Amino acid sequence: MLIFINFPTWISAEIIPGLPIRWYGLMYVFAFFTAYIIFRYQARKDEIVISADETQSFFMFCIIGLLLGARLFSVLIYNGTSYYWLHPWLIFWPFSNGHFVGLPGMSYHGGLVGAIVGGLIYSKKNKRNFFELADVLCIGIPLGYTFGRLGNFINGELWGRVSLNRFAILFPHADKFSTNYSWVRNAADSLNIEYVLGDFVNLPRHPSQLYEAFFEGIVLFLFMWFFIRRNRQKKYNGYSLSWYLIGYGVIRFFIEYFREPDLNLGFIIQLNSQANNPALFESMLNFSMGQVFCLLMILAGVILSLILKNNQKKALEAKRGSKK
Repeated sequence: MLIFINFPTWISAEIIPGLPIRWYGLMYVFAFFTAYIIFRYQARKDEIVISADETQSFFMFCIIGLLLGARLFSVLIYNGTSYYWLHPWLIFWPFSNGHFVGLPGMSYHGGLVGAIVGGLIYSKKNKRNFFELADVLCIGIPLGYTFGRLGNFINGELWGRVSLNRFAILFPHADKFSTNYSWVRNAADSLNIEYVLGDFVNLPRHPSQLYEAFFEGIVLFLFMWFFIRRNRQKKYNGYSLSWYLIGYGVIRFFIEYFREPDLNLGFIIQLNSQANNPALFESMLNFSMGQVFCLLMILAGVILSLILKNNQKKALEAKRGSKK
């Protein structure tokens, strides 16, 4: 009888063993390419007037902003220490102990902020309506994002909280737990995992990367494509962006309950002080950093929608008044 799933041994983070080229980095390329293809498809359907060259320039600004923002948020906020604040020259230094390690650690929320800043700079520089561009871009972002979370799964990182469900996965590099704790012994006993008292054991986790790939990626994309995109032309510029912020924020907020918070941060807001083990889901009243940012996303989406909708209403009223 299947108790849990072992992480597939045939999956390797490196594309070619011995070379510092990882699937996670390649997944970024797939993500950008997917978003670009969906953007150009909408342009060919006359949903936006923009040439291929302009699209490439727009994407370049957004991608550069995304990478910068994702890296800065990761090391300055999620790192949980002052190391990079005191050594800022190492933020984009891809070597460690003489070895090329790339830039491990990227934050989605930082990438989002960076991409928005990049898009705003492009729009101002080229006198384009930022919200018009963002509305088209937001439609394809979730599907591209799916590849990023698949890259996390291949890397065996960003695992979920401990789970005793049959679909839980035993990640080989996940943090182990001391059997001095009763909850660890109880979990190991229920899963028939042998141990010696005082040893550290690995326990299966929710595959939260796959949850995110499916819900924040595929499900959100279908929602944006079939519902938001169809109504966009009847609404206001910024309509798709507002709903993307709200939709992603809501989905990610709830999935965070299955994902283990960063151990160096733990719960940012802890309303239930008796449920303080980040490896377990014990309370809905304790919130991770990701959930805090998701709440800010939802709030930003709602406020943005109200402001843009109100601005459109005033513009229409002013237009009607000028015709009288």
